[in-house]
Amino acid sequence: MTKFLNNINFWYKNARPYSVPITFLSWLCAYTYSLTQGGNFIYGLIALVGISLVHLSTNLADDYFDYKRLTKDEKYLKSVKDIKCKYLKTGQATIDDLRNVIIILLFISSIAGGILFLTSGWYVFLFAVIALIIALSYSALSSRGFGDVAVILAYGPLMFEGVYYVMTSNLSLDILILSLGCAMIVNTILYAHMLMDYDEDVISGKTTLCTKLKTKNNALNFLLLFYFTGYIILTCMAVKTENYFYLLPIITAIFVNDLYKKMQTYPQKDINIIFIKYPFINANSLLANKNAPFLLRFIYTRNIAVYYMLLVCLAIICGLVCKQM
Repeated sequence: MTKFLNNINFWYKNARPYSVPITFLSWLCAYTYSLTQGGNFIYGLIALVGISLVHLSTNLADDYFDYKRLTKDEKYLKSVKDIKCKYLKTGQATIDDLRNVIIILLFISSIAGGILFLTSGWYVFLFAVIALIIALSYSALSSRGFGDVAVILAYGPLMFEGVYYVMTSNLSLDILILSLGCAMIVNTILYAHMLMDYDEDVISGKTTLCTKLKTKNNALNFLLLFYFTGYIILTCMAVKTENYFYLLPIITAIFVNDLYKKMQTYPQKDINIIFIKYPFINANSLLANKNAPFLLRFIYTRNIAVYYMLLVCLAIICGLVCKQM
């Protein structure tokens, strides 16, 4: 039993659990909104199980395809960070072990999908097929510069409309608008990662949206475009629904300005570690890490998305309370 639990913990850590809060909060935004529309809370929780497992399997599938490329492309191998596919490089697991874990995760998620198909209808099957296609093709899309499109679709319309549908048996224009606002902010996490990998990707010949923009300065400015679009979409949501609490997440623009300056100075070390930017982390441990310049900026980008979506949930709840008063 101990060995079994250790194996679960091992693969969970390798599936990049630092991204789990974003998946959970994206789901929570859709779940909270769906509850205000009379949605079934149990079906929403089942959806969370399926969504989480598909997300973790996507992260592992990305490692699976990247490792195959690493072993064939010496230039790519030298350009990637030491932490990439480390458990495969050190022999802690084999490529076959990784493939089997991906299959198991997808199988369990399909059980959750099957339950929701029986309770909610055939649209669940459509959402599940699209999610599977994105999960299995993400690495290929990412290597061609379309990773952002996959993330925006998966974390936006697919997740939000999917959760809303299984909980209410309907689709919604409002949830679609909300999903696009949140997805733009979620995508900044992926984009910030690519932005900091810009030089390495140019050396290795890897195509990303950042490298397609020709210069690092262009790529840096494009980061602001994602945030700006997310704020504009939420403003439209506020006007359409007459719930002006949706303007609350725009407060995060204060952090975005700070993040932009930090990205300009990358890879310089960032020693300005304050709680509101980096809650619940061991700052001293991170500063000692040789990848600290990357990790701290990456975590900061994730935390901005966390604050944004928490404020979205607050806006949904406040809007409901005011409506009932």
